[in-house]
Amino acid sequence: MMRSYCLRFSFVNLFFMMTMILFSCADIKGQKNDHKYTNDLIHETSPYLLQHAHNPVNWRPWSPKALEDAKKEDKLVLVSVGYSSCHWCHVMEEETFEDEEVAKLMNENFISIKVDREERPDVDHVYMTALQLINGNGGWPLNVITLPNGKPIYGGTYHTKEQWSKVLSEVSKLYKEDPKKANEYADMVAQGIQEVNIIEPVSDLGMLTPEVLNKSVEKWKDNWDLKWGGNKGSQKFMIPVNLDFLLDYAVLTNDESAKSFVKTTLDRMAWGGVYDHIAGGFYRYSTDAQWKVPHFEKMLYDNAQLIGLYSKAYKVFNEPLYKKVVEETISFLDREMKNPDGGYYAAIDADSEGEEGKFYVWKEEELKSILGSDFELFAKYFNIKRSNIWENDAYVLSRSTGDAEFIEENNISTEDWEAYQGRWQEKILTERNKRIRPNTDDKIITSWNALLITGFVDAYNTFGKTAYLNKAEEVFRFIEKNSLDKNQLVHTFKKGSKKSDGFLEDYSFLANASLKLYSSTMDSTYLDFAKNLNQIAKTKFADENSGMYSFNSSNELIAKIIKTDDGVLPSPNAVMAENLLLLGHIDYDKEATLKARSMLSSMIPVLEENAYNYSKWNSLLLKSALPFYEIAVVGDDAKQLLAELQKHNLPNTLIVGSNKSSELPLFKGRYADDGTFIYVCQDHTCKLPVATTQEALEQLKNF
Repeated sequence: MMRSYCLRFSFVNLFFMMTMILFSCADIKGQKNDHKYTNDLIHETSPYLLQHAHNPVNWRPWSPKALEDAKKEDKLVLVSVGYSSCHWCHVMEEETFEDEEVAKLMNENFISIKVDREERPDVDHVYMTALQLINGNGGWPLNVITLPNGKPIYGGTYHTKEQWSKVLSEVSKLYKEDPKKANEYADMVAQGIQEVNIIEPVSDLGMLTPEVLNKSVEKWKDNWDLKWGGNKGSQKFMIPVNLDFLLDYAVLTNDESAKSFVKTTLDRMAWGGVYDHIAGGFYRYSTDAQWKVPHFEKMLYDNAQLIGLYSKAYKVFNEPLYKKVVEETISFLDREMKNPDGGYYAAIDADSEGEEGKFYVWKEEELKSILGSDFELFAKYFNIKRSNIWENDAYVLSRSTGDAEFIEENNISTEDWEAYQGRWQEKILTERNKRIRPNTDDKIITSWNALLITGFVDAYNTFGKTAYLNKAEEVFRFIEKNSLDKNQLVHTFKKGSKKSDGFLEDYSFLANASLKLYSSTMDSTYLDFAKNLNQIAKTKFADENSGMYSFNSSNELIAKIIKTDDGVLPSPNAVMAENLLLLGHIDYDKEATLKARSMLSSMIPVLEENAYNYSKWNSLLLKSALPFYEIAVVGDDAKQLLAELQKHNLPNTLIVGSNKSSELPLFKGRYADDGTFIYVCQDHTCKLPVATTQEALEQLKNF
């Protein structure tokens, strides 16, 4: 079982000298024409690192060589972690890292390393864990000071110039005057990091029961905001993996409260200011409990997962809004985040012209000028009234009701309403495109693009639009061409960039996406690719002590990372376990399914206590504790019947097809020249074959 600790240290007031606040983030600074200083970051391709390339600080990128130099020079190491769309990272750079006095202090006493957390999530994981152990909270910018061996003795987030100067002086003084005490503390923190990543393997599968599943969800319900959706709290993050699990759980267990909660959350997110009502796509999170005012950066990983979530939700609720969200989000990604060769960029900043949200918000007089006689209805729909002003007399567009309700209240026909909306969007988007745009982080991250492949396939399965499947295959081909090097994945791609080893999330997410493609296309090359990638991941990341898989394959960090919890991304270990389960059902491989269930069993203690952070594991528990079905479609018309089945919401079901003879266990001996047949099976035991999807659905219902 995992254990976490919050360390306390009293030998110096330094570690408690200020209250650290969780800041989250948003901007890259425009490049200057004249540069007084240039450091080693100038050779990098990361927009975030390049942002700091002309600081007076002698920044270096993360490398074993930097730590070796620290040991040779007996200098403390300063590791500063952020990302390109991080607002407070940019603020700290302006206030602190551009200051020559601060830089002098850093250069004389420290080896200073800048890390893009999106390029090196492993470094971020280790030192974010350290920060949480030291302070009890975390955020970005993440600033830690370590001994030359990489073990941390200080951790914090955003600092003013004065705060940072004091921290540097006191930590440096401590290390010089009492290195023994500093080493003892650093060892304690490093030990804490290691213990957080301890997983105790379990061989007893007896806890994989519906009772455990229900208990997990019931405990979570106490934290649901039933009016506004999401978890209770002053800020709201969109965690798609949570809602994806709860939607399946609600359908499979007939839990109406869970189903209602999911719909409320999806509606409120799509109505709120956290959704871009003009151009489509979601911002990163809401700064309030009502989804009204977002943090304005747009991330690929959010939008990729939300495409799939709203597509699945459309199958369940048949809500036109969800289809619109999917269409607009895909259009946004294609228009603003797509590389010409087919991959998708990482993020768009929140700031432009030095102001957060300036590109996206509107003043009343601007809207009146743009919309003319349409303004009154527009203002009513988007709550343009003085009580809703955000900052600088500007409004964030946000709704509080559904379209059907609004047009009924205002006596508008459906045709007129569609005309209104189309006219509004066209006019405002045209005006907005005249503004100075926020910067784009043009890294192409393998794991995030894999999530997008899955989202596109989900959209295709729901809406039957071939263009969505084509997009998924185009992204796959881009990754295969640019992010696969000698059968090994790289984590990020950018022309001219250094190739860095892929992490577990890259392998597990892409294998999962490849299985999705196989399920919808019947192209066995996707299945072969997933199997090969899965085997490489098993070899590359296997951790015998835990029965899980390490996040990275190298041993250059101070602790091993076994990433089991979800965040904005699903747990890579949970996705790995799901891949093993699916491949086990496809190949009748009992060893693979047993491995998946064993991994899941190790997580039961934390699942029961904290479902919110382990939803991907709970999705696997759904597949293990409740009946799981295989549907095999075999025959010349398999593609058509497969597409018909995929349009239905069928959780806990693996759907595959073949239009030719195949030796795969699910198809073996089942191809016939005289028709196409559907086999509905559970644990390799099948009903008699049927010829229509309706018959197959009846069999599934009455299995």
